[in-house]
Amino acid sequence: MYAGESANGLESTMQLTIEKLVYGGDGLARLPADDSAINGPGKGKAVFLPFVLAGEAIAATLVEQRPGFARGRLDSILQTSPDRVAPQCPHFTACGGCHYQHAGYEEQLKIKVEILRENLRRLAKFELETEIIVHASTPWNYRNRTRLALRHEGGFKLGYRRFASDEVLAVEECPIVSPLLQQAIYAIWKLGRDGSIPASLHEAELFADAEDEKMMAVFHQAAGDQNFPARLIGSLQAELPSLESIAAVSERTPSRKQPDPEPSKPKILAGSGALTYNVGGHAYQVSAGAFFQSNRYLIPELVRLVTAGPSGKTAAGEVALDLYAGGGLFSLPLAADFQRVIAVESSPLSFGDLRRNLPPHAKAVRATTESYLEDAGRKLRADLIVVDPPRTGLGARVAKSLVQSGTPRITYVSCDPATLARDLAILIDGGYRVAEAHLVDLFPQTYHLETVLHLAWQGARK
Repeated sequence: MYAGESANGLESTMQLTIEKLVYGGDGLARLPADDSAINGPGKGKAVFLPFVLAGEAIAATLVEQRPGFARGRLDSILQTSPDRVAPQCPHFTACGGCHYQHAGYEEQLKIKVEILRENLRRLAKFELETEIIVHASTPWNYRNRTRLALRHEGGFKLGYRRFASDEVLAVEECPIVSPLLQQAIYAIWKLGRDGSIPASLHEAELFADAEDEKMMAVFHQAAGDQNFPARLIGSLQAELPSLESIAAVSERTPSRKQPDPEPSKPKILAGSGALTYNVGGHAYQVSAGAFFQSNRYLIPELVRLVTAGPSGKTAAGEVALDLYAGGGLFSLPLAADFQRVIAVESSPLSFGDLRRNLPPHAKAVRATTESYLEDAGRKLRADLIVVDPPRTGLGARVAKSLVQSGTPRITYVSCDPATLARDLAILIDGGYRVAEAHLVDLFPQTYHLETVLHLAWQGARK
C-alpha cells in the first residue's frame, strides 16, 4: 500500500479511503492501524486532505505529521465519487477562495447539513431532533462583494491568496462574483497593465448593489501613504460608469502596543462614500468599509427567516432586541412588526449606517453586546432577541446573560458551526430548546455555512 519514503521519514505515497468531509473543507481518512512504522503510538490517526469526497479511494502523500493527526496531499483518485464534477474555475485548488467546486451543488448542501449536525453532536453533545431546512442559492455569480490583493513586484498582479499560502495568485475571472464585479476586475487589470495603479495600493474591495447596477470601491494603501492619484479616480470612473463611490484607507503603522492595528477610517475620494442596498422593500445605506451580507440572491430570504417566527409566522410583539446589528439588516423589518426595536452595534462604520437606516421608533445603541447586556440589558424585557455574532460567536458571558433574561424567543444567526455548538450548549442547558433549524447557503463552492436557529424558552432547569 506504500511506495517510497521521503526525507523526513514519512511514506511518500499511500492509499486512503475518505470517510467524510469536515468543517474547513478537508476530507477525513485514517492511517492504516496495522502499520506501526508510520503510525507509531498514534496508529489509526486521522489524516486531513483537501479536494476529496466521501467514499473516494485515493493515492496521497503525507505532508505533515503531528501527535494527534496528519495532513496529506491528494496525488490521484483511484475510485471516484459519483458526486464529483469538473470545477468551473481553472484556478480551483490553486486559489484559496473555493473548496467544493469538485462536488455537485446538491452534494455540497448534503455535506454542509451533515457537518452542522456533527458539530452540534460532537461539541454541544446535542442531537438536533428537528429537520434542518435547507435554503439553496444560485451557485454561481452570487457574490456582491469581493476583496482582491494587488501586487506590483515583477509586473502588476490582481487576485486572491493561494490555497494555504499568503502568496497572491493572479486571477482575471472569478465565477462566484456578480457580473458587475467581474467587469470591475477586468477594468482594474487593464489599468494595472497600463501602469495607472501606484505601488502603494495593495488591496481593492468591491461592493455592488442588489440590482448589480451600481458599485463602490475601497482601495487600501500602505501605512503612512495619504496620496491617491487624481488621475486614477478619473480612469476608474471612465472604465466603470457604474462606479458611484471611491474611497481609500491608509493602513496604520504597527506599534508595540498595536502590532496588528485596525485600518483608519476610509477617505472618500468620489461620490457619497456609500451605496444604497434594497432588500424586501427596505433601503439600506452601506458605507465604505462597513459590513453587509455578500450573497445577493439569499439576503431577502435570510431576512425573512430571521425576522419571522418558526414556520414563517410573523414575529410581532412589543420589544425586539437586535444584537450585533450591523447596519440594521434585521432591525428595519423588525421595526415594522414591533412597537419598539433596540439595535446594538459597536463598529463605528456600521453604527453610522444603523443610525441612518432605523425608523424613528427604533433606537440605535453604540456598545458591545457584552457591555449592553451587563447594563441596560438586565432591566430590559424583550419578546424577541436576534443575535448575529461574528465567527467567534457569543461567548460564555453573553450566552449566560441571554439565559438569565428568560426571553421567550431567541433567533441565533451563526456563520461558524463550532462556536454555535459551544454557545448552544449553554443556551440549552439554561432552558432553551431548538424550535426550528435552517441552513442558509450564503457561500456556495466554499465550506462556509450560515445557520439560523429559532430558540424557545422552556424555563430554567432545576
